[in-house]
Amino acid sequence: MFNAKNKTEMPNQTTPAGNGTTLISAGTQVKGDINSNGDLRIDGTIIGNITSAAKIIIGASGVVEGDISGNQADIVGKVSGNIRAKELLQLRGESVVTGNLYAGKLQVEPSATFNGQCHMGANVVEMNNNEQQAAAR
Repeated sequence: MFNAKNKTEMPNQTTPAGNGTTLISAGTQVKGDINSNGDLRIDGTIIGNITSAAKIIIGASGVVEGDISGNQADIVGKVSGNIRAKELLQLRGESVVTGNLYAGKLQVEPSATFNGQCHMGANVVEMNNNEQQAAAR
């Protein structure tokens, strides 16, 4: 009567991996590397490398001391390290970046500050990732 459906008829209730956005809020400090399949938004402080298969956003109060690697990156805060974006890298607002940039496409607003070298084009990003993997071996 109450068990009209048996367990084989129940739909699978699985959540797809990597669809949410991970938020590191202002006032939070993380020491260590972060790897994610989903979007990341950093408004706190990260001391370590950040890797994502999706978009990485460094908010106005965000500070990163380490390398950033992702599909897209939107920087408004401060970054000390190299940034690699396979697609679009945006340096917006009062952002301050000290390090080299590797991007498929780059957009820099006039109020942003950048000190380092810039390498553009999809092949540059892929080539640099391959060189990194070879050096790690």
